[in-house]
Amino acid sequence: MDRRKFLSVAASGAAGSLLLSGCGGGGNVLKIASSLPRTGSAQGQTDTIVNGIKMAIDDYGGQIAGMTIQHEDKDDATAAQGQWDAGKEADNAREATGDKNVMVFIGPYNSGAAKVSMPILNEAGLLQISPAATWPGLTKKVPGQEASGEPDIYRKSGKITFCRVCPTDDMQGPLTARYMHEELKTKTVYILDDKELYGAGIAGLFKAECEKLGIKVLGHQSIVTSQQNFKGLMKEIKGLNPDALYFGGTTQSKGPQIAIDMKAEGLNCPLFVPDGCREEAFITAAGPEVLNGRVYATIGGYDPSQLTGAGGEFVKKYKEKFKKDPEAYAVYGYEAAKVFLEAVKKVGKKDREELRKAVLETKDFDKGALGKWSFDANGDTTLQVLTISKIEDGKFKPVKTLEG
Repeated sequence: MDRRKFLSVAASGAAGSLLLSGCGGGGNVLKIASSLPRTGSAQGQTDTIVNGIKMAIDDYGGQIAGMTIQHEDKDDATAAQGQWDAGKEADNAREATGDKNVMVFIGPYNSGAAKVSMPILNEAGLLQISPAATWPGLTKKVPGQEASGEPDIYRKSGKITFCRVCPTDDMQGPLTARYMHEELKTKTVYILDDKELYGAGIAGLFKAECEKLGIKVLGHQSIVTSQQNFKGLMKEIKGLNPDALYFGGTTQSKGPQIAIDMKAEGLNCPLFVPDGCREEAFITAAGPEVLNGRVYATIGGYDPSQLTGAGGEFVKKYKEKFKKDPEAYAVYGYEAAKVFLEAVKKVGKKDREELRKAVLETKDFDKGALGKWSFDANGDTTLQVLTISKIEDGKFKPVKTLEG
């Protein structure tokens, strides 16, 4: 039995069933559709995002405004690719828009996937809340990227339907450079990226800030992610003797292999990776002995271990329910579902347009786990914080939190 069918069967047997897969249901049903890579190495991270969504639904006992809440856990990845697929993401968006009971689309995980689903959902007027897509151009114009037409190309209806509860890369990239400059006294850096929207984008933003701060960029190139290893490249970079290496990319786009090959070739400078690598799968793939004390990972927002108050309570409940620590983006899955469900309480009915407006008008939201925040005019969260962790003893250990 595949994962989706198992979850559907398991859920149908439980009282107050909350997690249903592809189930039409009867009566007065309100559906939350999510679209995330549920196949491949990102599954560990997306499992916890889905768990966060389930916990938010639990808060309401599976019922809201006289309606039964159902969650459709859609996979936008393929086994062949081991990561998100444009066709799957488009299919998920079309299925959601065609189901009159779906009132929100939570996802995607990847910024490149967001470019696919956003126009489809926007045309249908269906609210979209991403817990993890961080490319700034999805919501605002990026300096130097005006020719892309972003973000207007995703808003052909003239309305904003996409918002996100996670901080953006135009904060993550520059604040990483600032940390390296101020805390590590970095003078020179070499930059790599995976040529994807997210990876190349965050690497470019990091590079621009390095140049502002006076950190010398010794080189910047895109890797070919189909290569088995990068030992030749690491040998070349070692000859330049950089103070640090920065990789814009993900676990799925060879982040672990870069760390492995750095060690193999004796390139001993620190490696910095963004939130696309801030997951247990990165440590598992590269091995703790390769990473310990050498690798820094950043994430927008706070590390789960830093959350206090309602956030600390979320982490506690998560551990009790799932018998393990949440990954970094679990709380964003919870927050995305929570801000939507609070809007349903306010609106009191299934109305896509009213719910879209209610969510995007969110101000001083404090019903979730991240403290008090609002959506700005672009649909971005006002919570713009960066946490830098160092991998030690096989774990991500926070060393610094910076505000944007």
